[in-house]
Amino acid sequence: MAKIDLELDGHSYAIHIEARLFEDIGRRLAQYASRGALHIITDKDVGAIYTDHFTEQLSVYGISAHFYVLPVGEDAKSWGELEKLTDWLIANQVNRKDTIVALGGGVVGDITGFASAIIKRGCQFVQIPTTLLAQVDSSVGGKTAINSKAGKNLVGAFHQPVAVYIDPDVLKTLPERHMRAGYAEVVKYGLINDERFFDWCYKNSPHILARDPEALEYAIAHSVKAKADIVAQDERETANVRALLNLGHTFAHALEAETGYSDKLFHGEAVALGMILAHDFSAQLGLCSKDDAKRVAEHIAASGLPASLAGLGLTNKGDILFAHMQHDKKRVGDALPFILSRGIGRAFFADNIAAESAKAFLKTAK
Repeated sequence: MAKIDLELDGHSYAIHIEARLFEDIGRRLAQYASRGALHIITDKDVGAIYTDHFTEQLSVYGISAHFYVLPVGEDAKSWGELEKLTDWLIANQVNRKDTIVALGGGVVGDITGFASAIIKRGCQFVQIPTTLLAQVDSSVGGKTAINSKAGKNLVGAFHQPVAVYIDPDVLKTLPERHMRAGYAEVVKYGLINDERFFDWCYKNSPHILARDPEALEYAIAHSVKAKADIVAQDERETANVRALLNLGHTFAHALEAETGYSDKLFHGEAVALGMILAHDFSAQLGLCSKDDAKRVAEHIAASGLPASLAGLGLTNKGDILFAHMQHDKKRVGDALPFILSRGIGRAFFADNIAAESAKAFLKTAK
């Protein structure tokens, strides 16, 4: 069991990590039902598993549970789905004193958080992540967004939750592929600034992926603490500290765009390959050793994650991937922003990389 406090100027909240937390979720959520009801946003798959459980848990405390069910997948993060969700919240007379609950993976958390930020000019919301990726990354830190035609997460807001409740036990029902995709975000924290954690992941990834309770809870708690520490230093990503959390993401978002934001490539899988490309690019620029870049690629491949463009059928698409990268929301002028590396655990923000260098690298990347 762990409780991690994220301390921010003017707003702080607790992230609760505890096995079997869902067995007592009604009591934990009761404090947020200001008018005897809670509005819970979920998706079709998660709702099928937990709707009855949450309804029963909350009824013990005299609280009504009102569910809104989103489609499964990235398509839910759209203007159309946001409009339908906000219309439903307004029809249910949600006001600024109410708390909205996000129950699901990163997509559910992202669109629910954004809807909470804009409905009645801002409502509270609680994050209850049900995927490994959401537990260690998207549920913490207050980034909310939907996608647009131009790219991923280009429309959004910083809107912090009032609490995050993480139960590692819910991962028992998580499909294997989603589990591996979430692991990419775990190992990312080692690659950013914690070589010892990367070494631990290198040795313990089989136990994490096998859902060993002790290894899994440690991996989640360590990752959440690492993210909380970074977010506390740079909540709105204005000091290039929080930007480190985007290791691999500049490449990843281009990969997702080229694969149509589809189940051909999950976000965590794109991040995994993106981190390999970031280290390979760093090695090509003479910033990190080829041995470190090779070790990163070998570990990601051994974890069952995509480790090459060829494996996705994206070789000889450097120009296309580069074109997608032009829409990076952090781009300023002619230079593309990258998180690069001087070695494992030594990531840094680079805003002076010539776009042509990235284009040339992608043309030869395998």
